[in-house]
This record gives sequence, structure tokens and C-alpha cells, in this order.
Amino acid sequence: MPPVPPPSQVSQESPDSPDALDYILLHTQRLSERSRWAVVWMMGFAALVIATVVALAWYLDHFEKEEEERRRGADAQWLEQSVLFHFRRLQDDAARLARRAALDGPDALVPAPGQDTYLDDDLPVGLLWRSPDTIVAQTWLPARQGHDADVPLWREHMALHPSNRQALDTLLDITTGLRRSSYAGPMRNAHGIAGDTVWLAVPYFDDSRLLGNYVLAVSMEHALAALLPPWFLAQQSVRLVVDAAPAAPPAPDGRYNTAINLPGTDLLLEVVPQGPRSSTVPRVFFLVALLFLLGMLVSLLALRQDLRKRRQVQQRLQAEVALRTAMEQSASVGMRAWDMQGRVLYVNPAFCAMLGYPAEELIGQRAPFPYWPAEHVPRIFDEHERIIRQGTRPQGIEVQFQHRNGQRVDVLIHEAPLRDSHGVQLGWMSSIVDISERKRAQQLAQLQQEKLEASERLVAVGEVASTLAHELNQPLGALSSFATGLLNRLNSATITLADMQPVVQRMAQLAERAGSVLQRVNAFARRRELNLEHIDLNALARRACNAAQEGQALRIHQLLPSAPTPVQGDALLLEHLLHNLCSNALAWAARGQAAHPQVQVRLDVADSALTLAVADTGPGVPAEDQARIFDAFFSTQPGGMGMGLAICRSIVEAHHGSIAVGRDPLLGGALFTVTLPRTPAPPKP
Repeated sequence: MPPVPPPSQVSQESPDSPDALDYILLHTQRLSERSRWAVVWMMGFAALVIATVVALAWYLDHFEKEEEERRRGADAQWLEQSVLFHFRRLQDDAARLARRAALDGPDALVPAPGQDTYLDDDLPVGLLWRSPDTIVAQTWLPARQGHDADVPLWREHMALHPSNRQALDTLLDITTGLRRSSYAGPMRNAHGIAGDTVWLAVPYFDDSRLLGNYVLAVSMEHALAALLPPWFLAQQSVRLVVDAAPAAPPAPDGRYNTAINLPGTDLLLEVVPQGPRSSTVPRVFFLVALLFLLGMLVSLLALRQDLRKRRQVQQRLQAEVALRTAMEQSASVGMRAWDMQGRVLYVNPAFCAMLGYPAEELIGQRAPFPYWPAEHVPRIFDEHERIIRQGTRPQGIEVQFQHRNGQRVDVLIHEAPLRDSHGVQLGWMSSIVDISERKRAQQLAQLQQEKLEASERLVAVGEVASTLAHELNQPLGALSSFATGLLNRLNSATITLADMQPVVQRMAQLAERAGSVLQRVNAFARRRELNLEHIDLNALARRACNAAQEGQALRIHQLLPSAPTPVQGDALLLEHLLHNLCSNALAWAARGQAAHPQVQVRLDVADSALTLAVADTGPGVPAEDQARIFDAFFSTQPGGMGMGLAICRSIVEAHHGSIAVGRDPLLGGALFTVTLPRTPAPPKP
């Protein structure tokens, strides 16, 4: 939560001003009014929910009744159409058989031994024809036989009841006169009670002459069982009704009748819905509504309790604001708040005292600020824009401000996001620490360190001076030998100018090398900076190895990368370092137990460092001498001065590296490892 300025710093701003940063007080001033409006809205919402529940309950009940009526009508229509469809298919099947009997004679309907009756393309395929026990009797009734069919069931029905004879006679009269299929039934027993058997007659005409009728006796109970699917019977039961009264309105239990529109019959189907007709949705909905209303009441009670707690919290917040104001008055760290557009929202007294500006002159200001030094405005403005976008790094940023009296103030700034109660960032909160005294202390410590380093260099001069004979022994000795030989041959007049030129060039190179060593020692002793430059460590290592093995029978194996290895350092000192290590390795390699003496120079490249290793097959450095091997005037070589490795250590430390000694696991001898910090490759011109 951002610090809240004391009233003295915001006295000129209204409570509704966007510059006011006392978010807590501003929030608590509107708390009671917002809470009252919340209660009003909650009660209105509860009333709206109650009215919605009542309206939906009425609508769902009305909709359920209409849906039940619609479903009942759809089921009745489907049942009627399904019965008509299957009986028309039965008529088509009987018509094909009537045609065969009329054209081929009744014998064509008699099956061969062991075969079915209908094996050709005229095989009836209707559902009622295929269903067992649906077709009770069937025969071909030629026109010349009149109404006397040669079927026992036909004759039985004719004899049982007068109404049966009348119905069957009417059936044949209709097929003859109207030339269409017709039904008769249901057939009655001797007591006049109607059964479920219905006769179907399908005529066949040759132009206008009736050839006969194909008559069928159909069991309506079996027909209904065959044509009603299981899903329909799972929802309602169907019963055949004969001698029915006129259609009546649906009964209270939901049952209703639908007619079977077969010409010549008087049959109805009674449909009784199965299971509960009412839906559980309204009941569940009412239960949910009641629970919701109960929840609303509980919410209102909880809101009242919350308002009471909010008043208590408001009192505590006011006390905390007063306490925080007192803490800000005594804080020594400057605090500054500014929005995403860079406008200052708040400064604390410590910040004002740090820069000498009152809060009234700073609040509302935008960059560039008056405490920015004029010569640093472009750089600080760029940093200011970056902070608005990204904030500061965890370690903060160091900049220099200017006091109102012109004095420069070094500060360390940390930025943290300034967010509202919803987590939306409003700006940044800055903590500014005056580090001027610390910077002066650091400068003084740096000056003292430089003086100390100068003293160390002077001490090193003594060490270096004592080793000049060791370092210059080889070039000066070689120079002396070349000069003596040249003088002897000149005295004896046995040398020509052509032979003299390479000798003089070699002497010049040796003299130049000795002079370079003296110049570097002189510069190092006079506290001058190293001649740092970007060099290729691969090429430097090759030059040093070639120079060290010059005149030696043993060769150095150079295990160097193929790509250039850039490093920042003094080329002369680094070459001297490697030359000294290689010379020592060549001197000690043959003193070991290896049958074939060997010296290796390896260079490994890592992400942040370069590792240069010089290994040999010599006896190595004893463990008790490894801690002192780099000390001045300590030597394990007979006649040695003990300054070569001491100079190597000084060169490595001057390049902010390290040097160590151990035993090489491959060659078995000494292993000197030099680690130098890696520097990026210089940009291409």
C-alpha cells in the first residue's frame, strides 16, 4: 500500500482531486454511502428474483400442460398413420397374390414339397404378413363361387352370428361394386361378443370383369403387437376397443382413444400413458428458488455484519494513517510517487529536505524535473522513460541530482509498482537513498587502494629488478655469442656481407627483445597502466612456444583451438608469461621417468574464462613445495634464482586472473594452469 502524505502536503488539493494520494481516507469517506446503495440494490435484486421465480413457475406449469397435449396429439397421429401404413402394405401384398391366383390359377399358390409358397419376386415383404399368427386364414375366392369361400374360418364366422354374415356379404359387395379393398369385422361369437378378427378382401379385375377376391383373416391383437415398437410401448399402453362409444375428452389419468380408419370396421385404440406425467423440473426449480431466497436473506445479514466490521476497520485505518504520517515525518529515505505519464503524485519530507524543494513545487511536475543537473538531462530523461516502461533493476540505479543550492547529490533509486485495490498499476513508488557520503568514502577508499597498489608495485620492482639477470640472461648471452663470433670472423676475414646480414638481423632482434623487457619493467615500476589491447591468445601462444623451443631438441605439442580466441591484455607480458612456463617445462620434461619426454600447451575456452595449461613429463612439483612455488626467491631448480614463477604470478594477477600448479593426469608431470577472464571479440571495423 503506498504511503499517505501528511495533511500539510495535500492541504491545497480537494478530496476528489486526482493528485490526492490519500487512498485510504478517500475510500473510507465513501464507504458508508456505497454500503447503503449496496443494500438497496441487494433488496431490489431480491424482489426481482422473487417475481422472476413466480413468473417462471407459472410459465413452466403452463408450458408443461401444452407440451403434454402436443405430445399426446403427435403420438395419436403417429399411431394412426403407422396402422394405416402397415395395413395398406398388407393390401398390396394380398393384391399381388390375387393377381397370381387369377392369372395362374389357385394351384400357383400351393407350395412344392419341402418349399415355401412364395419364392419368387412376388414374395410379400410387409411387416404384418411376416409376423406370426397375424394372418389367421387366407384363400382365393373366385367370382363364380359367389360368397361361399372354401375356408373353414370363413364358414364358421358366417354361421356364428347373423351380423357376421351380413358384414361378410357387405364386404364382397363393396369389393365388387366399388372395385377396391375392404374390411369386415370384427367378427362376433355366438353370444354376439366381438372378437379381434377382421376380414380383408382384395379384388382382382380383368378390365371390368371381376375374376375373384383374395380374402384374409387378420388378428388385430397380434397385428398391434407386431407394428407397435418397444419405445412407444415403454411410454404408453395400447388396447384394442370394439363397440366403442363416441369419442370422449381425455380422462384425468391422461388416457385417450384414437380411431383405426379401416373401411368397413368400427375399431378404436385406447392409449394410456405410463409412468408419472408431471415433470420434476418445476419442483426442483421451486426448491432452488427457495434456497436462493434463503441465501439472499443470509447475504443481507452478512452484509449488515460486514458494514459493522468496515466501520471498525475504518477507525483502525484512520489511526494507522496518523501513525504512518508520523513515521514519514521521521524517515530519512526519500519517497516519491508518480503515475504512468511521469507526473509526480507525492513526495515525503525526507525527499524535500534532500533536494531543498517544497512539496508544493514538486507535486504535479513532469520531466524534466528541476532537480536534474542541466548537463545530465538527456541521459536522465532516457533512464526516466525506461523506468516508466520497465521499472528499475533489483540493485537499483545510481544517478546524480542537484540540490536547490547547486550542490550535487548522489542517490540510489529503487522503483516498485504502485497498484490500486484491483491490482491495476497506477504508476511507480520510488525510494531514494542519499549515497553522497558513501560515494565520497568509496572514492577515498579507491584512492587509498591505488596508493597501496603503487606501494605493492614498488615492492614488486625490487623483485623484478633482482630477476632482470635471469630474464635477460638468454637474450644477452645469445647477443654476446653472436657479437664474439662475428668479430672473430671479421678479424680472420672469413665472412662476406651476405653472410653477415642474417647475423646482424638476429642480433638486432635480441637487442630489441631485451629492450622491450626493460621498458615493460620500467613502466610497471612507474605505476603506469598496462598496455591493454584485444589480442588473439592462439597466435600469442604459438609465438611463445616457437620462441621457447628455439634451439631445443624437444618440441612442444600445441593443443589449441582452430578459431581465434580473443582476450584483453598486455601482449608482451602474456607472451613473457607463457615463454617462462614453456622454458621451465622443456627444462624439466626430460628429468622424469617417461621414455619419450613431452611438453603440451592446451587452451580451453569456457563461457566466461580461458584456461591455458602447460604440462610436461617431468618429476612434477612436490606437494610440500606447491604452496611456495610462486614465492620470490624460492626455486627447486639447482642454481635458479626463484623469480621466474613469481613474475608469472604477478603478470596473471595484473590481468585479474589466477595461476595454480598440480600434477597432470595424462603426462604425469607438473601442470601449470592459468585462468584469464574472457572478453568479447572486438567489433569489426
